[in-house]
Amino acid sequence: MRSRAVLPAVLALLSLGLPGALTPLAAKEAPKGPAAAEASPGRVLVTKLEGPVTPVMADALVSALKRAEREGYTALVIEIDTPGGLETSMRDMVRALLGSRVPVIAWVTPSGGRAASAGVFVTLAADVAAMSPGTNIGAATPISMQGPMDSTLAHKVTNDAAALARTVATQRGRNADWAERAVREAVSIDEREALRLGVVDFIAATLPELLAQSDGRSWRRSGQSHVLRVRGAAADTFDPGFMQRLLAMIADPNIAYILLMLGFYGILFELQNPGAVLPGVVGGISLILAFLALSTMPVNTAGVALIALAVVFFVAELKVASHGLLGAGGIVALLLGSMILFRGEGWHVSWSVILGGTLTTAVFFGWLAVLAWRTRGRPVVTGLEGLRGARGRAIERLSPRGRVNVRGELWDAISDSDVEVGDEIEVTGGERLTLRVRRSAKEAGR
Repeated sequence: MRSRAVLPAVLALLSLGLPGALTPLAAKEAPKGPAAAEASPGRVLVTKLEGPVTPVMADALVSALKRAEREGYTALVIEIDTPGGLETSMRDMVRALLGSRVPVIAWVTPSGGRAASAGVFVTLAADVAAMSPGTNIGAATPISMQGPMDSTLAHKVTNDAAALARTVATQRGRNADWAERAVREAVSIDEREALRLGVVDFIAATLPELLAQSDGRSWRRSGQSHVLRVRGAAADTFDPGFMQRLLAMIADPNIAYILLMLGFYGILFELQNPGAVLPGVVGGISLILAFLALSTMPVNTAGVALIALAVVFFVAELKVASHGLLGAGGIVALLLGSMILFRGEGWHVSWSVILGGTLTTAVFFGWLAVLAWRTRGRPVVTGLEGLRGARGRAIERLSPRGRVNVRGELWDAISDSDVEVGDEIEVTGGERLTLRVRRSAKEAGR
């Protein structure tokens, strides 16, 4: 009896207090959240940040971060090789990196590459920072793209950038003192010195080595610490979309310069030859694309003004007998404008593009000037001036007004002497749509 009473009690106790004891081990759920992501290497997304830091690059980085978050990548690897760029774009990138829900590994690569100026901030903002052999980082002193700054403004801008560098470095556990020196003193160091000073975490020559050394390192978000598991992870490459590739292509200083020149000349030729259509279409599209590209770069307005002035000089050379002075002035203005079109390190038009564009422009407008000069001594063949000296016949009696036939066309005419129907006349001038005529010498001698 006792055994029969004890058995139901034991079963009731197990059902109330120990439900997990009756659950088979195979039915237990797998862990969720960061712990599950850290259990296996998964995949990493790799993107490149190459060239000047611009709004296009910032947009590409944000797109890569969104894809990494959306598709559940274990980490985002950004390969950095930049001379620096716009401060506003840099701050957008730093803000995106600090708020990313996916850990970010910054890798200054390839050998010979650098993370200068704005690139320093991007590298410091990553969860893991590494450099390839033969690379350097530093020289983050801000400069003005619109001209020299007075001492007060320069001091304010430098202090602001130094505070940002120290804040980012401190948040990521890196050398905040060096980060501030990179801004205030423009110091630059190679990969070994960066490792010794704690600016980066390690040196890696290849992507597998980068992932192997990143494995096991901790990263924090929202006060929680996680462990990075990327050793042996498969790598996918992030390719920007069509619009980003288009903007990246035209944001090149050389491309923007060529588009600007095509735009100026296309509009100019359309104005000189109304109805040609094609030059106006090509020029309008080129000019809009050029302005779009220039909006992402540190442009010197004086450079744009000099290029526009050069075009004006070249056109004036076709209209005014300046003996080549306007053409020479146009060449000088075009060269100067091309050289100072952009401000800042890493922003310039290639000398081959400048010389090629200037030479082509000078030859073309020089050829037009020669043609215009040759036509100045020739008689006018159009309009009323072109009819001077032409012969015709009177179809009405001119006393003094009537109508005449000149070159198969009927004209109102006026004569100083009477002209009979059928007499041969000679055009001596004209005003508006009325010709001034006289009897030809042959008719007068009869």
